[in-house]
Amino acid sequence: MNMPTKVDVGVATRDTLTALALGDPDLVAAGVEVRQELRDRSRLDERTYALVKLAAIMALDAPPASYLWQVANGLAAGATPDDMLGVLIAIAPQIGGPRLVAAAPELMVALGLTLPDGT
Repeated sequence: MNMPTKVDVGVATRDTLTALALGDPDLVAAGVEVRQELRDRSRLDERTYALVKLAAIMALDAPPASYLWQVANGLAAGATPDDMLGVLIAIAPQIGGPRLVAAAPELMVALGLTLPDGT
């Protein structure tokens, strides 16, 4: 993979990326507000909304940080680890074996479980 040696990045883009990378509380708060607005518009209860979002990140083969965030949201909304496993099993035919196998350890780690030795 070739890395660019010089890229022209605007000040606003650089500042926003820096703020996101540092977890700027204003940007995080804005994201939470948007999340709440979308949840309200979905007309789903918080638990269902969290489980649907968990299904989406599983289907998308999202990075580990997404699992940590969404599992925490799900638990806070009243979803259980059994519910989350149920979501994974329910979507298995749609996402296929490779994504199922990739999602399982991410879910385990996000739930605070330890992966077996050798993985």
